[in-house]
Amino acid sequence: MPLIHFILVYNLGLGRLVETHEFKDSAEAVAKYGELEREHSGERQFEIVLVGADSIDTIRRTHGQYFEGARDPAASPYLAGV
Repeated sequence: MPLIHFILVYNLGLGRLVETHEFKDSAEAVAKYGELEREHSGERQFEIVLVGADSIDTIRRTHGQYFEGARDPAASPYLAGV
């Protein structure tokens, strides 16, 4: 399965994901990531993350703290008890 790149923009103040972007091309993903970092430069309430996986479902499992309904927003459920 090919790698898909996802950008997640999380607003810490609101406590929720405010943007998601999906890319099949890594250069496009990196360019958009840079654009978003510049756009939100100095705004501490935003976390901008670029991750790669086979699907958004995998990202929801590995980075669940960014998605609605996450039980523990501080950590991935896979790190519980570590």
